Amino acid sequence: MTNPNDDMLDDLFGQARAQQPVAPSDDLIARVLADAAGVQHAPIAQVADQPGAWARIMDAIGGWPALSGLAAATVAGVWVGIAPPSSVSDLTASLMGDAVSVDLFSTNLLLDAGALSDG
Repeated sequence: MTNPNDDMLDDLFGQARAQQPVAPSDDLIARVLADAAGVQHAPIAQVADQPGAWARIMDAIGGWPALSGLAAATVAGVWVGIAPPSSVSDLTASLMGDAVSVDLFSTNLLLDAGALSDG
């Protein structure tokens, strides 16, 4: 069972396919082009804005993706520098001789609780 609206559309499309396309006359095309030429503005020379220092640095680095990679590498380097894995400590000790450790979280830096109280 077919839809009557579809049958009507098929008939309309069939009629449209049967007609020959009508090309616009040369006179009409000439008038439209003359009207368009009269409406168009003359080209204006625009001076491109000079990018700032930050934009030039970002362009030299490679944009935001490269900057995010540099930030991740910096964070990883600081992390490994502060709390190195034992394999890095072992390698350093074997290359340099004696192992040197610096205690960043010393308990000696804490103030005596009684020194801040009155009386």
